[in-house]
Amino acid sequence: MSMEQTWRWYGPNDPVTLADIRQAGATGIVTALHEIPIGEVWPIEVLRARKRLIEWDDSKTPAKERGLTWSVVESIPVHEHIKLGKPDRDAWIGKYKQSIRNVGEIGVKTVCYNFMPVVDWTRTNLEFELEDGARALAFDMLEFAAFDIYILNRPNAEASYSEEILKLAKSKFESLSSEQRYVLQKNVIAGLPGAQEGYTIEQFLEKLDEYKDIDDQVYRENLAYFLKEIIPVAIEAGVKMAIHPDDPPIPLFGLPRVVSTESDLAALLDVIDSPYNGFTMCTGSYGVRPDNDLTGMIERFGAKLNFAHLRSTQRDGMGSFHEAGHLRGDVDMYAVILEILKEQKRREAVYRPDVQIPMRADHGHTILDDLNKKTNPGYSAIGLLRGMAELRGLELGIEKSSVVYK
Repeated sequence: MSMEQTWRWYGPNDPVTLADIRQAGATGIVTALHEIPIGEVWPIEVLRARKRLIEWDDSKTPAKERGLTWSVVESIPVHEHIKLGKPDRDAWIGKYKQSIRNVGEIGVKTVCYNFMPVVDWTRTNLEFELEDGARALAFDMLEFAAFDIYILNRPNAEASYSEEILKLAKSKFESLSSEQRYVLQKNVIAGLPGAQEGYTIEQFLEKLDEYKDIDDQVYRENLAYFLKEIIPVAIEAGVKMAIHPDDPPIPLFGLPRVVSTESDLAALLDVIDSPYNGFTMCTGSYGVRPDNDLTGMIERFGAKLNFAHLRSTQRDGMGSFHEAGHLRGDVDMYAVILEILKEQKRREAVYRPDVQIPMRADHGHTILDDLNKKTNPGYSAIGLLRGMAELRGLELGIEKSSVVYK
């Protein structure tokens, strides 16, 4: 059985329409109620209206099914007071529980979420030009360090970097024009697609200061507290939770990062041993670290694999990387897909109802006509169409070769 092919859609204002997505061959939609303030309950009536919009074309008479299903919520954001373990966290967790219940009520069975502090996924360049003229998302460690030390002026930021990076980051900063420094600042803290908050320098420093007494151990305890509260509700609602790794899976701004490695994943999955306390295998995020064994992680934790983001990154050896083609870069996509298909066979053998794992092509290149259009960085239609087609072909080849059955 093939994986469920899904597509991330940013709602009614997304330049990529639902009709575009259907034509690309996807059948599942991955989306969220981005308009709801972080931490507030997702109202059941708003969820029902969004589900109707996704699945039915009411402009037709009679209404016509689109051939799409709202398969995955990505994501219900976790309020910072929960992450910080503040005295009012139980109230915010209560709202999160109700959102889970409401999502389950409308029939969406998977929620992808993350526990990254302050910043969501982080890149320094949203238009990194490749040799063929395509544009990709990129994270440049020298640009990031230059921002952290010389633009943000974070106290004691220098202690976070090696002597070599400090020297090169200084040169990098001095080479940037005023306009380039502004773009760098905007890329890092002004908010990327899927993130619901952007900050000024002053606001960002205030947010960082809230974490000054929270190390990785305290942060893990806060995550465990959250999981112990929400997973029983998720089980009752029939909603599988799928935590997304840190992106990138390295320390940023001195903040705690606790979902970056296989050992991190093992620890959080052990908090409550249930398929409902599961994970998103983001091959691009985990793949930035050469010490993460992606296929081994799927083999060892596959019973709790609830969602897959399939993309590949190309590392440079100094902490920098860019989004490579889906079948290129440092990720062995053949081995990854083979192992996911094996996991589906294991589920089929024990009659699990959730045999088919949803996946989506992630962070495509901006190519062809989309180079001249307004698009969400990493989510242009043609780039993701290419990625989906490549992944679909690879998956079909594996299935037809019968390797998955051996």
